[in-house]
Amino acid sequence: MTVPVEHTTSESPSAGDQPSEPSIIPPQFATQPEERIQRSLFGEILDWMMVPLLLLWPMSIGITYLVAKSIANQPFDRALEDHVTVLAQQVKEQNGKVVLQLSNAARDILRADDVDNVYFQLTGVQGEPIDGDHDIPLPGEEEKPSAWTVQFRYDTIHNTEVRVASMYVDLHKPGEEHTIAAPPGLALVQVAETLDKRTQLANQIVKGVILPEFIILPVALALVWFALSRGLLPLAELQQRIRKRPPGDLSPIDSGQVPEEISPLVSSLNEMLERLSSNIDMQKRFIADAAHQMKTPLAGMRMQSELALRQTSQEEIHRSLLQLAKSSESATRLVNQLLALARAENQTPDTNPLHPLELAELAKDVVQTWVQTSFSHQIDLGFEQPEHPLIVHGNPTMLREMLNNLVDNALRYTPPHGSITVRVRSDDEGRLAILEVEDTGPGIPAAERSHVFERFYRILGSNAEGSGLGLSIVREIVERHGAEIDVFNNPRSHDQKFPGSLFRVTLRIEASGSTTTGNT
Repeated sequence: MTVPVEHTTSESPSAGDQPSEPSIIPPQFATQPEERIQRSLFGEILDWMMVPLLLLWPMSIGITYLVAKSIANQPFDRALEDHVTVLAQQVKEQNGKVVLQLSNAARDILRADDVDNVYFQLTGVQGEPIDGDHDIPLPGEEEKPSAWTVQFRYDTIHNTEVRVASMYVDLHKPGEEHTIAAPPGLALVQVAETLDKRTQLANQIVKGVILPEFIILPVALALVWFALSRGLLPLAELQQRIRKRPPGDLSPIDSGQVPEEISPLVSSLNEMLERLSSNIDMQKRFIADAAHQMKTPLAGMRMQSELALRQTSQEEIHRSLLQLAKSSESATRLVNQLLALARAENQTPDTNPLHPLELAELAKDVVQTWVQTSFSHQIDLGFEQPEHPLIVHGNPTMLREMLNNLVDNALRYTPPHGSITVRVRSDDEGRLAILEVEDTGPGIPAAERSHVFERFYRILGSNAEGSGLGLSIVREIVERHGAEIDVFNNPRSHDQKFPGSLFRVTLRIEASGSTTTGNT
């Protein structure tokens, strides 16, 4: 629906009026970015390689010692097994008693060890000591193994750890008659020795393995250092090639001279250089076009001022001053539009944050500022608002600038007694907010619609005043808001000479804006 717009008697701002520039914060009060400590790729890779190596080295020493100890046990356990087997074969039954038939020479040979202390023991079927050293502890109470089977365990004698080999001896053969007074049982033979020789052998094995590692480890560190230096050499060469480039050289970096792993980085750099080169070319064209556009009003101002100085008639001087004021207004508008375009192109989420806002209220305020101007052009300016509020996410200052340029563009091209309508509505699904500005001007040919948003572009044959920057500003603001803009013929105009234009901007509605709150 169309709602009336309040008419104000205050002077209408010129089309080029821009919002005030933000205040400049003194450098001493500006927030300094947090300085980030640069990390060395060489040092980080070296750390990840050396730290595990230095941690695994003591672990390897411990594992080597355990393996060496296990290896050292094997020959000494076999010797103990031989001793206990020989002693078991000498256990006999005589006159109902268990005896050990071992000569004194054999006993001396058994104990003849320069390093370890060797103990032996024979106990009867009731566990009573019969011969040898009584200090050897008996095995545990767990289930006894079968006869003639050697069992090994660790134990202590006089607070000294020993290795014990034990064997149960069955004194009776099958079918023999028992002559021992006690019930038939198993005699126990044990041989124990201290662990000094085992420890010495394990230490010798560890020394033989570890000592070469003290030589190998520094060599490995030096090789790792050299390999990292060689591996990172292409990065240093790439750095030197980039540093040797002239300041204006933005040509792509040759990716054929770098390793495969660095190729994606070089490709990304080339893409960035291409974008940078394109932006620089665009800025150069913009500056050249702006300088060219500024020549016309400045030349007019100079000519009119020189003409006014030569005139003596007050009427001629007044006419020259009017032309000078007109040229000054044109130059001012051009400068303001250049500033607006630069501000639209350089806005970021930090400098120009987006906020939820009611689109219809914003559009209504903008239309009210153009009422007096529309009266002076004899153009009917109307506004249609939706039945429900439409909340969009945007920057109010930039959206006002966008709508100002669309209305200004419509006023410049719409002939007297024409009409302009600003309309805010939602789509059928209620997900999109649509802002439309339609006029009854000469329209825009379909072939020109893709070019009207370019900087300084003017349609041939157009006599309307302007710099060709207004729609460029509109496009930049629309893109910064993630919105879309389209141009159509005015569907409500049936004049072939003046088919009119319809500019449609589509923004996404905020989720919270779908609630019905009534008319604005």
